[in-house]
Amino acid sequence: MTDATTAGMTTDYEISTTRRWRRVVLYRIVLGAVAALLLCWLVLYITKGRFLRHPFERLVGGLTHRSVTVRGDFQLYFAPFQLKLVADGLAIGNPAWATKPMLFTADRLDARIAPLSLIFGRRRLYALTMDKGAVDLEWNAAHTTNSWTFSEKKGGAPLEFPTIDRAVVSGTTLRYRDPRMRLLADIAFDTVRSADTRIGRSVSFDGKGVVRDTPFTVTGALLSPDETVARGRNRLKLRAVAANNVIGVAGVLPSVADIEGVPLAVAARGRNVDELLGIIGVVVPETRAYRMTAQLVKKGDEYRFRRLIGRFGDSDIAGRFTVNNGGPRVHIAATLATRTLDIVDVAPFIGYNPDIVATRGFQAAARATGAPPALMLPDAPLRVAAMRQFDADVRYTVDKVRSRKIPLSDIALTLALKNGVMTLSPLTLSMARGNIAADVTVDTRKRPAHTSYDIRLAPTPMGRLLAGFGVTEAGTTGLIKGRAQLEGDGDTIHDSLSTADGRIAATMPRGTLSTGNVQLAELDIGTFAQKMFQGRLKEPVQINCGLIGFTVRNGIAAADPILIDTAKSVITGRGGFSFRTERMDLAFRADGKKFSLLSGQSPVGLGGYFSRPSLSVISPQLLSRAGVGLGLGLLATPPAAILAFVDVGDAKAAACGPVLAGARAKAQRTDEGDARSDVGNGTTSKAPKKKKFLGLF
Repeated sequence: MTDATTAGMTTDYEISTTRRWRRVVLYRIVLGAVAALLLCWLVLYITKGRFLRHPFERLVGGLTHRSVTVRGDFQLYFAPFQLKLVADGLAIGNPAWATKPMLFTADRLDARIAPLSLIFGRRRLYALTMDKGAVDLEWNAAHTTNSWTFSEKKGGAPLEFPTIDRAVVSGTTLRYRDPRMRLLADIAFDTVRSADTRIGRSVSFDGKGVVRDTPFTVTGALLSPDETVARGRNRLKLRAVAANNVIGVAGVLPSVADIEGVPLAVAARGRNVDELLGIIGVVVPETRAYRMTAQLVKKGDEYRFRRLIGRFGDSDIAGRFTVNNGGPRVHIAATLATRTLDIVDVAPFIGYNPDIVATRGFQAAARATGAPPALMLPDAPLRVAAMRQFDADVRYTVDKVRSRKIPLSDIALTLALKNGVMTLSPLTLSMARGNIAADVTVDTRKRPAHTSYDIRLAPTPMGRLLAGFGVTEAGTTGLIKGRAQLEGDGDTIHDSLSTADGRIAATMPRGTLSTGNVQLAELDIGTFAQKMFQGRLKEPVQINCGLIGFTVRNGIAAADPILIDTAKSVITGRGGFSFRTERMDLAFRADGKKFSLLSGQSPVGLGGYFSRPSLSVISPQLLSRAGVGLGLGLLATPPAAILAFVDVGDAKAAACGPVLAGARAKAQRTDEGDARSDVGNGTTSKAPKKKKFLGLF
């Protein structure tokens, strides 16, 4: 052999030997690993892995950034190939900011775990038995993180549920707390039993809690628990009862504790919408029994109710509204509409019992409140403390008001409430075909509340206005417009008007009224009878100008002036009314410009109350004239009796400039420029000087 051949053979031998040793080493390593695993398995099986309790607590605590403790028996071993975990008194802590120390506790937890699922893929449990588990879920005060997010970083991974083949879960409770919503709920779940990854038709739960100091009870069910476990569709249905309201919620959630951006079907019914919204600290006028449905979507701090449809009493309502909890006070934004508003449903707004109104009328409802017998102005007090706790922007429209006596329609209301100041601007409506606009401001920061009213009647044809009240409009072409500006203090509409100062005025420019509408007010019996027999009762009578004005001081309105100039007469008025007692005491009289037979010329009295006015056509003065006429007829001849009803026609025509400007009585003039002597200070110059109206004039 050559040296080269010997060297080649040596090299091949060495390589072969090296390979054999490598195989032996690898074999021994594998054998050693298997032996070690078998030894570990044997040690764990014999000891049940009880010595791993503290390492388990440290490892899981580090992964979840929470404290983890096992107070009782602990077992962690392979039986034989499934990883068995038994922990008695298991407790996982909450973050330091939470109000409860523990996120999760269980008297006993017994699980069979697929070992490889802990490393690869999704966690899987072959079996789970849990007794008296308790879960505590809550948000922090800033609403930036929650207790079930296992991360020290914002936006950490949420809690995920493993797949469970078989389970028996009993005595489980859940506590949920949201400080921003002031919500605290304690829920108990029925025993859950599953087999072959199927839980069954539903998992029921019930519980109770408090939301904004209002207690409630809740019952419900998870209707698709198998899909929930599989991280699929979570069909939830619940029913809550709070403050005489029943609220139902149904929807499909992406996870058990997540409703963000999920459309939920909401239905509510109860005896009063105010009681419903009062749960979240929002006050609205009281209503009759209601029922509503809507779609709820939560977006951050906002709870958006869309497609709202419902009824309160005999009235309908639709629209949308949003509740925002993101600021120091709750904010409400709403756009609502009613097609037909029943006048009876307005009764609770002003503190009246709607059932009494429906059966016996507003006067009976007023008496039932213990108020004066004919009180009509709303006397329901403002809830000032609650109004300072939330802000609102609301738009509300009503197409038609169903009423036998008050023709109202086309109501549009824009309401703003901010920092305790409520503004209704504008508030528009049509009443008897006349258009009314108003701006009202209520400042609850002052005690009592300070209210300013600015109410305007747009120029409206008198015929159309009268027709709205069922009076024939033929032959009537005159216009009327008016304005009331008042300011007063009080926590009710009645109280604020009872202390109000300001002015009320309505003016009538040139136009015509049908004789049938005017003649009785003038009491010109001769002309009225003549036109009636000639068939010309509805022939128009010319109005040159007119003013019905009142000056209001401390809730008492005095005529200042009442002056209507027609083609043949000048009508004046005296007296006034009181917002305090709602009583009226007014007298109207007409002085003819031309000679007329059978003209009464005596005051027509308007008395009674706002809700129950009375008209006195036959006044004492007219009866006195009738007595004089009767005496003359007896002492002389029958024609002499007519002399007592003769009007010589000496009335002075009015200058229409001050009338149409709504000027006070002192500024009124005759058409010749002289100061008028028949109007002023709430009385007429021809009235008896000692006669008093309302005890004030």
